[in-house]
Amino acid sequence: MRLLTALTLGSILLFLSACSSTGPIVYPNTHFLSVGKAAAEKDIEVCRKLAESAGAREGGDSKLGNVATSTAMGAGVGAASGAAGGAIYGAAGQGSLVGAASGAVAGLLRGVLFSSRSQPSQAYVNFVSRCLAEKGYEVTGWQ
Repeated sequence: MRLLTALTLGSILLFLSACSSTGPIVYPNTHFLSVGKAAAEKDIEVCRKLAESAGAREGGDSKLGNVATSTAMGAGVGAASGAAGGAIYGAAGQGSLVGAASGAVAGLLRGVLFSSRSQPSQAYVNFVSRCLAEKGYEVTGWQ
């Protein structure tokens, strides 16, 4: 029952963290101050859509892929260590099952809590930054 609760909580955290995305940080130059934040956000969205229609994809390193890899690695390490510990006490099969389950949960939580936010591809960043520069904005970075 604890395993199911931990997996459910981990899945919820994973989906919430996957929703966060990065975006350009715009310097408040005279153009930005003259049009206002609402207009700047609309221009950013226009540039994002233009980048995607040109073929630049926002997704760089997939956080979901990193979490899946971390979970699989945790399960493998847990199964191996559980089997080794179980072999000492005469229950290698049961030890590997317990080890795999606990390793998978540990890997899932490690991947969700400690993996960094995924960064957009460099082509996408360059495209959106150039689009915004042509509109009069100064992009200082992405966050």
